[in-house]
Amino acid sequence: MGEFWPVADALGYLTGSWRVERTVRDLAGGAEGHFTGTTVFSPLEDGGGGLLHQESGTFVWQGAARPAERTLWFLPGETLGMSDVRFGDGRPFHVLDLTTGHHVADHPCAADLYRGEFTVYAEDRWRTVWRVGGPAKDLILTTDYAREEPTGRATV
Repeated sequence: MGEFWPVADALGYLTGSWRVERTVRDLAGGAEGHFTGTTVFSPLEDGGGGLLHQESGTFVWQGAARPAERTLWFLPGETLGMSDVRFGDGRPFHVLDLTTGHHVADHPCAADLYRGEFTVYAEDRWRTVWRVGGPAKDLILTTDYAREEPTGRATV
């Protein structure tokens, strides 16, 4: 894909609704799954300036389609271009720094390591690639996000 698109305000950039396409590849077993859905970033009710990330859609794995959802919190980070990402129960997940349009984050989970690469390509397009390795998992999860229309964002 090409160059990175720097983001000065991470939470401002993420706010809104995104179409999501994700592939999940099990490198050990060769299986592949696919998720299609929507992610909505909306203001958290606590008034602290963070975002509630709500993802919902359908995950197809080995021919079986199932509803899937996940919730995360994106809290204000050390700078405007950063966010402190947490699981829906408040546990720390990772820091996200979009100021250069590209960021790598690690998240240890038991004996496995999740390494996420975040790339912003444009105002309306970004990608995450999570490489999960360890004794329990050997996966690559690639997720493409495309902003849904209308954005509801002010134009300049």
